[in-house]
Amino acid sequence: MLAIIGIIVLLVMVFGGFAITGGNLAPVMKALPAEMLIIGGACAGALIIGNSVNDLKSLWASLMKVFNGPQYGKQDYLDCIFLVAKLMKMMKIDGPVAIEPHIEDPDNSIIFSEYPKLLKDKTLIHLICDTLRLVVVSSGTLDPHAVEEVMDNAIKNHHHHNIKPADGLQGLADALPALGIVAAVLGVVKTMGSIDKPPAILGGMIGSALVGTFLGVLLAYGLVGPFANRARQVIEADAAIYHVVKQMIIASLHGHPQPLVIEAARSGIEHSNQPSFAEVFDGMRGR
Repeated sequence: MLAIIGIIVLLVMVFGGFAITGGNLAPVMKALPAEMLIIGGACAGALIIGNSVNDLKSLWASLMKVFNGPQYGKQDYLDCIFLVAKLMKMMKIDGPVAIEPHIEDPDNSIIFSEYPKLLKDKTLIHLICDTLRLVVVSSGTLDPHAVEEVMDNAIKNHHHHNIKPADGLQGLADALPALGIVAAVLGVVKTMGSIDKPPAILGGMIGSALVGTFLGVLLAYGLVGPFANRARQVIEADAAIYHVVKQMIIASLHGHPQPLVIEAARSGIEHSNQPSFAEVFDGMRGR
């Protein structure tokens, strides 16, 4: 919602300010379709050249993140804490074999099925299940520091691939001013071919050519650059839930008491999504 409001404010302030100061929007509107065709087509071609099909799909998904915002809220972090705490408690009391059916087939697990939204995040579920599977097959002899290193690598690898679309958008934003100049140069070439025309006509043609430069700069710094920045913010915000899982599993493997394990995970959550101490522990009593 904020992204849509921002786009409206941007367009109204830029074009409205131009009109209020006496600018004539008619030449700009007339040149806009052709300049957008050149700049937009150049952008599309550059993206196709520089990315795979999967990268292009991820790029589109990252644009949707700008409008949809972070995937996880306070309740999701609570659910994540409850899910991991329940699994670690079962492993501690009933032994590693007790959790094996749940981590081998989470889709049919009565524990995982309590949290359908988390179950849709395959990266999150694999992080939990693959790590606990290591603990099960090693019969509890793993060094917690070694497990932490494995989890860090898994999270880092996921983040590296997840952040690529935002980097791609930023690269596009960096290229847009130059692509705007390309459109402007073509307009100048067209103008030079009509050098014998009256000054009024030449002035209009030069003005139309400059619309290309204007569009390239406006799109770069007013839209695509902010889109890239917001996509990065959303991706990084959603990645925090993987660190909650890591904190809980590693602290549990170190043998810390469950209240300390949970508090270590809770305190690391961003304040806007951080559940209170009472919310976590009151919720734990009912489970």
